Amino acid sequence: MAGFDTHKEKYEMFKKDAGNEAISIPTRIEAYFNACFHMIEANVANMGIHINKHQLVRSILEKNSQIFGDQTEKVWRTFQEIENQIRPGQIYGSVIDGKKLQRTKELFRAIEKICGDSLK
Repeated sequence: MAGFDTHKEKYEMFKKDAGNEAISIPTRIEAYFNACFHMIEANVANMGIHINKHQLVRSILEKNSQIFGDQTEKVWRTFQEIENQIRPGQIYGSVIDGKKLQRTKELFRAIEKICGDSLK
């Protein structure tokens, strides 16, 4: 299983890709999604726990609320908005929406703010 350093490296890689305006909106949204996952996973790995699959973010965080404390629900709800409400329509559907990209950036920044201290 990957550790903190690997997840941090992937977070940084996907964050860079997400900021690349030369690539498509859906690809950038997918990159923000992956950056969020690895950002969360890096924090979890610091505690010796691993999520391994993005579908398990909520259950792992709820079982280990000490990781994010009173911000636990905010982290998983924010992640799930990208995962379940934004990403599918942009990646699999017929819609390409710059407003959804902007919303994804906002959600990414919210998770980054909560996770950020441990990633420095």
